[in-house]
Amino acid sequence: MPTPTQDVPLPPWRPLVRGALERQGRSSPQARWLQLASLAADGTPRVRTLVFRCWAGGAALDLLTDRRSAKSGELKGKAPLELCWVLPKARCQFRLRGGRLPLAGEEERQALDRHWQALTPRGRALWGWPAPGEPLQAEAPFPRELDDGAPRPDHFELLRVQLQRVELLELQGHPHRRRCWRASNGWQEEWLNP
Repeated sequence: MPTPTQDVPLPPWRPLVRGALERQGRSSPQARWLQLASLAADGTPRVRTLVFRCWAGGAALDLLTDRRSAKSGELKGKAPLELCWVLPKARCQFRLRGGRLPLAGEEERQALDRHWQALTPRGRALWGWPAPGEPLQAEAPFPRELDDGAPRPDHFELLRVQLQRVELLELQGHPHRRRCWRASNGWQEEWLNP
């Protein structure tokens, strides 16, 4: 899916992500899977794997979720979150910290429609399944595909994450190398102990 067009300069860590993804191999599942860490309403931690969809400007990225899932409620408002993107072939790990960037109105509708149409019929089928986390009902429908003309369900939700801090841990050489960038200081690079 193409990156939404915006005249935003890229932060200095973005080319490093692109290079790591190329080393990983873009067809590799790990090139698209990120782990999302958040807090549940009761204060306990939660970690889930989501699929990276695209960049949304310089320091924001798009993920998709089901509005009926627990994570949707946990990430309402400005709840902090962190993503971990492990790329084993590239021998690196990115930790991306930020929060949900709310969208509304026409901007949200257009983004949702664009993402819905970009999904394969098999990818769309996940939103035709019963509500995640509910007790399994063996007779419930679990479609394998939803055709291109299938309407976008109301529970199809865009999770746009505005990044505030990015860390890169490079796992080659001795010692490993670690650095970070923060939006609050104009994305200036800072080296850290690994």
